Amino acid sequence: MLRQYELVERVLGYDPNADEAALNRAYVYTVQKHGTQTRASGDPYFSHPVEVAGLMTDLQLDQETIMTALLHDTVEDTLATIEDIEANFGPEVAQLVDGVTKLSKIEAMPEDERAAENLRKFLLAMSEDIRVLLVKLADRLHNMRTLHFIKKPEKRQRIARETMDIYAPLAERVGMYEYMREMQALAFEQLEPEAFATITDRLATLRNQDGGQVDAIALAIKQALAEAGLTVEVSGREKHPYSIWKKMAERHVSFEQVTDIMAFRVVCESDADCYRAMGVLHTTWQFLPGRFKDYISTPKTNGYRSLHTSLMYENSMRVEVQIRTREMHQRNEFGLAAHWAYKQGDRPDGQVAWLRDLIEIVDASHDAEELLEHTRLAIYQDRIFAFTPKGALFQLPKGSTPVDFAFAVHTDLGAQTVGAKINGRHMPLRTPLENGDVVEIIKGKNAEPQLNWLSFVVTGKARAAIRRAVRLKQRAEVAEIGRKLFDEIASKVPARIGKKAIREAVKRLEMEEDQDLMFAIGAAKLSDREVMEALVPGCTADIDDDHDWSKRDHAISIRGLTAGVGFTLADCCHPVPGDRIVGLRKKGDGVQVHAIDCLELASGIDSDWLDLSWGKKSQGALGRMRVTIYDRPGTLAEMAGIFAQNVANVKSLEQVQNDAPFASYDIDAEVQDLAHLTRILSALRASDAVAQAERA
Repeated sequence: MLRQYELVERVLGYDPNADEAALNRAYVYTVQKHGTQTRASGDPYFSHPVEVAGLMTDLQLDQETIMTALLHDTVEDTLATIEDIEANFGPEVAQLVDGVTKLSKIEAMPEDERAAENLRKFLLAMSEDIRVLLVKLADRLHNMRTLHFIKKPEKRQRIARETMDIYAPLAERVGMYEYMREMQALAFEQLEPEAFATITDRLATLRNQDGGQVDAIALAIKQALAEAGLTVEVSGREKHPYSIWKKMAERHVSFEQVTDIMAFRVVCESDADCYRAMGVLHTTWQFLPGRFKDYISTPKTNGYRSLHTSLMYENSMRVEVQIRTREMHQRNEFGLAAHWAYKQGDRPDGQVAWLRDLIEIVDASHDAEELLEHTRLAIYQDRIFAFTPKGALFQLPKGSTPVDFAFAVHTDLGAQTVGAKINGRHMPLRTPLENGDVVEIIKGKNAEPQLNWLSFVVTGKARAAIRRAVRLKQRAEVAEIGRKLFDEIASKVPARIGKKAIREAVKRLEMEEDQDLMFAIGAAKLSDREVMEALVPGCTADIDDDHDWSKRDHAISIRGLTAGVGFTLADCCHPVPGDRIVGLRKKGDGVQVHAIDCLELASGIDSDWLDLSWGKKSQGALGRMRVTIYDRPGTLAEMAGIFAQNVANVKSLEQVQNDAPFASYDIDAEVQDLAHLTRILSALRASDAVAQAERA
């Protein structure tokens, strides 16, 4: 454990202007408050915050962060309050301690009580000041180093799992790879003890057999680069047991089949030297195609920069090499903390913008269940990060697909999507993306969003864009029908109809453009008479109701009814003249006329049944059809043309199913009689645009 003067000397070593008295007061305060408390190891409890503060000095963080590390457990585990901290050490330290304490309280809750509200508070504190996260990561790292002292295996497992699922990914997200690797290694030892022991033993055996091979390869690399005039530092190491185990699991191979167990790091003087070193290594040894990655020109989103390659060394041994400058190495190992912006007095807002996305997730959730997977504090289990081929990062909800990704990049790209490659392989559009996937969207010029995408997309942006596109497409198709019908209506007007007349009609009907008029006609929102009157006011004065399609219901008469009794044609079966019909009458209601084979007649057991027939002059009723067309440009217009050719006025059209390459519609059209309806269905079935046409 660091002594008081040692800790203060460390801080003064990199920050001569630090307040020595304040650091001493914070050290004494935590020792006094924790008093006789002990840890599972038997050590005094205050040794823990002191060691966490020591980790912060390794990162050369400011004195407020060091004081926060010393005080971070006092509010949670002693009688001290945030008000006490503020009174003794100022508002900045108090705010930092409060942020760290909030997460500690969540950790201590039973799993079913961890609330989204608490997480929201922590995320807000963390986004306001990233030092909260840095202290918490150091706190967790030291706890993992002493985890073996906890007697209960269930508790060790829980802490290890939480570390693997939450804190190691958080450390990686801010680029603190040294913390991430050590956390993963310590957690792996607890979660998979047998695998850890086996891999550790195998590594020890290899170490004894190789006769200093790691040092020999490192020396060979250094000599090759020195001969090219490059001054470098080269170090080699075995990969961590967890890293090896992860590769074994991902590749489904045994330990003996994992060939790149050794990794070497080359530290150069400049960026240019890094690329020169890469060229020397690639000409000295054979490199493995597809294993070269340039994170210097295209850094990872957490700021990581390095060149990666894999070489075939002597005896077909595969080794991994990372090439970087000294500055890159410092940044890569300790990430955000290595270039802490507070040293320049600037807040690193750009580097922690991703935290605000997490807050938005919480704000959009109705309860903790929506945010926390299995009621756990799963900061990363609700989101995934995917890349474009050029390295741009997009954050998406877990379960997102390439279609969600495409719309996240740009709405137009989403609309034109026809396929996708995930990590270089063609995959179905409904494939869920994983963390780190590289997604390439394949687009088509004439492509458009499909209604069935709604069955698998998860982002609000994608769903809204798809619904909007489908609505616009349906509107355009209905308007196309309207244009066909408009020509028929315009032919009845005693004047030649040009663009000016249409513009005036649109104004009279209080619409924005002629497309609105065509849509209203196609959707049967306007009668023929209303359209004619809008085109040429007064032209319908001499047209009686019997010649107006919209009034054709008056031409229907039914035999078998008492004079004066009202009737309606049933919407369930839409009988037309020529059908055999019956009537159902309940007390207080009029007569409802059904086709004899209507399934709804079974519900009329308590009604009076009337034997009915059509009158001699009956003509004009709504016939309902279910028409399935091929979903391609022009087919809907061709269908509309068939109705126009058969002088059938479409009263309503509704898309009921869209399952590419087919689209199904329910269509209500005014027909003279059953023979007229049959001719229309026959004409539809004969069309290449129609896959199926039946009476509904």
